[in-house]
Amino acid sequence: DVQLQASGGGLVQSGGSLRLSCAASGFTLDDYAIGWFRQAPGKEREGVSYIGTSDSVKYYADSVKGRFTISSDNAKNTAYLQMNSLKPEDTAVYYCARRDRFRYAYTWVLAREYGFWGQGTLVTVSS
Repeated sequence: DVQLQASGGGLVQSGGSLRLSCAASGFTLDDYAIGWFRQAPGKEREGVSYIGTSDSVKYYADSVKGRFTISSDNAKNTAYLQMNSLKPEDTAVYYCARRDRFRYAYTWVLAREYGFWGQGTLVTVSS
């Protein structure tokens, strides 16, 4: 079975760092693109970052560019999201997802292009 297990969330002060992990099972991570999304209370889910197959491309939302870094470790079949200089507005549940539909490169932010989702991990940034 295809599964994605997100972990690494927690409570951190503004300016702090966290590293989220997305452990994949049931498929080879290197064969698929992975996206990180987040959803804050009362807001829609938004695309945060994206890594293409074989680390071919990496994209970031403007709100996290320069602060977040996406990566993957094929030996561990795990993707990561390193989050630095965290702000209270980064508070959300973070999800990783496998992209199964590909329309255009820039549509990586569309949740409907992802077929499998992890369960989410909560990140809380205090001011």
